[in-house]
Amino acid sequence: MANTSPLQRNESLKDLSRDHHHGLLLCWKIRTGLKTVDHSRIKAYTDYFFKEHLLPHFKLEEKYIFPLLGEESQLVQQAMTDHTRLRKLFNNEANILESLMQIEVELEKHIRFEERVLFKELQRVISEEELASRLKLHGTERTDTWEDKFWEKSSGNRV
Repeated sequence: MANTSPLQRNESLKDLSRDHHHGLLLCWKIRTGLKTVDHSRIKAYTDYFFKEHLLPHFKLEEKYIFPLLGEESQLVQQAMTDHTRLRKLFNNEANILESLMQIEVELEKHIRFEERVLFKELQRVISEEELASRLKLHGTERTDTWEDKFWEKSSGNRV
């Protein structure tokens, strides 16, 4: 039987983990929306979410978290490669449906990697105090102000 106990998260990383939760919700919203609404509505939301939520999150990780493990770290290199690939997917205007489907898969995979592998390693090698000092001035609380809740059943406009 698989271990289903929740991961113990260092207090200093909890805001980033909350960001990850919102990223997983984005994946769910994409999956849900692809079944019922025009893809342009989903693309508009993912563009907004990327600019307002993911880019600031990526920048925070790249500037304050990844350097703690060093650029030579395989985990950091994988995370940076993921960030680059995700940036390209979010900015791809050529095939919206394919990009949305890839974003949903790649973003979830990336978040699971950071939560289960990279953050676990951070907690193993970096003290709580060091993490706290790196992140204390960089709150990640963001509000989702998007009005078109296409993922809700009552949002209408089926494809």
